[in-house]
Amino acid sequence: MTSLTKSLITASIVTACVGTSAQAEQLTFAHGANPGNPRYEAAEVFAAIVPSCAPDTNVKVAPSATMGDDAEMLTSATAGIIQMTANSQGTLAQIVPEVGMLGLPFLFDNEMEVWEVLDGPIGDKLDKLAQESGLKIVTFWDNGFRHVTHVNKFVTTPADLQGMQIRTPPDQVAIDIFKALGSNPAPLGWSELPTALQSGTFDGQENPLTNIYSANLHEITPFISQTGHQYQSTPVVAGLGWWNSLPEERQACITEAAEHAGWYQRGRNYILNENLKATIKNEGGKFAEVDHAAFVDAVAPVYEKYEEKFGSFIADLRKATDQ
Repeated sequence: MTSLTKSLITASIVTACVGTSAQAEQLTFAHGANPGNPRYEAAEVFAAIVPSCAPDTNVKVAPSATMGDDAEMLTSATAGIIQMTANSQGTLAQIVPEVGMLGLPFLFDNEMEVWEVLDGPIGDKLDKLAQESGLKIVTFWDNGFRHVTHVNKFVTTPADLQGMQIRTPPDQVAIDIFKALGSNPAPLGWSELPTALQSGTFDGQENPLTNIYSANLHEITPFISQTGHQYQSTPVVAGLGWWNSLPEERQACITEAAEHAGWYQRGRNYILNENLKATIKNEGGKFAEVDHAAFVDAVAPVYEKYEEKFGSFIADLRKATDQ
């Protein structure tokens, strides 16, 4: 083999490698969940599905808030630093306020009702609103129905919440719910919550059972009152600039992968919430039912506040839940 031939072969290999690298689409999918959380598992499912319809797409999952908190991840998606994030309802509501209306107290009866609403015209409407702010809602995963936990007592009536220092996510609807219940709510990032509870900054917090268990919050706040006061979704969001740069077939592939992973996540979340009660009890957690009617009556002012601003959307939302 002559030196010229060797040079040509080497050049061909280098060119091929460079061409392959240039064609590869980098997709960073960031989220804040830890191992054991259905959101963490679903992100891995998403990463495994995408290459089946987009083999030249390299999906990198960035879990456990390694790319910042939810607000920072949305900012990064808008700026194109990351491409997608499984985010939080409350944080997205700071950009698209109507998203926060999904968390109106006692709006939904069960998960199946939620899924039907979010996979229909309401979900499409929220996506259109998000696009006006530079974000694309690809689909909605679950977070679940939220319950109150306390360091040393049950919260079975609104009176038990009087003066309680309670952590909420950065979600104005959640804050308003607990103000209406007479407590002192304050938002705090998810990753900071265990330390804040251990230090006594808060008397309690509220989350779905899957989040409570995966973060070991039942060890810090073992008194779990099954309020089910609010549902929260996990919107899967992409930066609109990146999204619009993709061909339609790539968008369809990523949407399908996110939806398939979402059905895994929804089912996993539902089953875990059904089964975790026994697991948490075995690990020292305690459960109590609550006076549901008293809670519903106490949070009526929350609806009055938001109907003044989002009346037509709330009417559509309520109509969708009725159907």
